[in-house]
Amino acid sequence: MFKIRDIDHLVLRVVDVERMMRFYCDALGCTVERRQEEIGLVQLRAGRSLLDLVPIDGKLGRAGGGAPAAAGRNLDHFCLRIEPFDERSLRRQLGRHGITVGPVETRYGAEGEGPSVYLADPEGNVVELKGPPADR
Repeated sequence: MFKIRDIDHLVLRVVDVERMMRFYCDALGCTVERRQEEIGLVQLRAGRSLLDLVPIDGKLGRAGGGAPAAAGRNLDHFCLRIEPFDERSLRRQLGRHGITVGPVETRYGAEGEGPSVYLADPEGNVVELKGPPADR
């Protein structure tokens, strides 16, 4: 059995990444953690968590469909940090609820690189469950 510890990160699909960065950095005090230009991702530090900005014209942004609007989504997914991250028990527990879990992959989060899986809630929202960083 795992428990949710906190929100690791949120991923927003954005039309104007520079404008969004000015809002989150200049107005709210976030800082740029890192950029991954090749996939179209800017990760901002928001306290203990990350806020990821994904321009809709980048590799990741195009995967989410059209531009965010009243009838479209701008939240790509949200990530919950869990403990412990035990793939077998995680799949067993979620499988009992009929939930399909994607493959375990190493992804970067608020605490660094670590294991994570994607799944979908009943209304199609993507949820990432993330374990501790690999260097622990």
